[in-house]
Amino acid sequence: MSAPNRKTILIVEDNEFLRAFLLELLNKPGYQLTSVGDGADALKLLDSKRFDLVLLDLGLPTVSGLEILQHLQSKRNSPKVIVMTGDDTPETILQVVQAQAYQFIAKPAPRAEYLEAVEQALKQTTEVLPIEVVSASPDWVELLVPCQLEIADRLQSFMLGLNAKLSQDVRESMGVAFRELLMNAIEWGGKFDPSRKIRIACLRSNRILLYRIQDPGPGFNPSDLPHSALANDPEHPYAHMTARSEKGIRPGGFGLLMTHTLVDELIYNEAHNEVVFIKYL
Repeated sequence: MSAPNRKTILIVEDNEFLRAFLLELLNKPGYQLTSVGDGADALKLLDSKRFDLVLLDLGLPTVSGLEILQHLQSKRNSPKVIVMTGDDTPETILQVVQAQAYQFIAKPAPRAEYLEAVEQALKQTTEVLPIEVVSASPDWVELLVPCQLEIADRLQSFMLGLNAKLSQDVRESMGVAFRELLMNAIEWGGKFDPSRKIRIACLRSNRILLYRIQDPGPGFNPSDLPHSALANDPEHPYAHMTARSEKGIRPGGFGLLMTHTLVDELIYNEAHNEVVFIKYL
């Protein structure tokens, strides 16, 4: 039986060195750790004990990580799963998304990335709602996601994985733009209501990387939003931050103003409830 208030973590990794590294990294007072190196052993543990979080390798002996993910989908109150793998092909990442993994880490990864992913997964207390995959073609990914604030970080890990073969500059700039515009859609269009859905598409060709985000709201007029970066007076570029603070809205707010500098094209529809942004490759 686990100690009160301790989070139970199962590490499933067949590489002995990485398993030992993770055990040392997560050896903290608030965590109770269990580790195995075989997929069949992991299934037995998952069927007999309750875990808050699973760190799951995909390339396991006897039973693969994807098989374990699919098994967990059929269980009630299953733990959150952070997938760790060196196979960062779009096909694998999309299988992981479809199997409702919580986050994705491409191995090898720095210590901070493992720690941040674990801490983020364990601090979330709200129900983790599913991501619906509409299209799983590597050159046309389309998702329906709930208007849940935590979804932004989850999706960013998958999207960065999908674009792993691009330059670091492109990955970082599009990653920041995607997260900020998704947060805007969750806040303005979805009103933080997880029963409402945002439609996201990521299209990729040899020449462009294109994202489309459509929120469920009626749209907005930027000039009516003093807390929006779009409404700024160029001589007072940070005035929206004060307005946001006064309204109790999430911090940040560089949002749409800064996003223009990160992408090559940023286009809104007339209602401002759908945005397309493009990076030329």
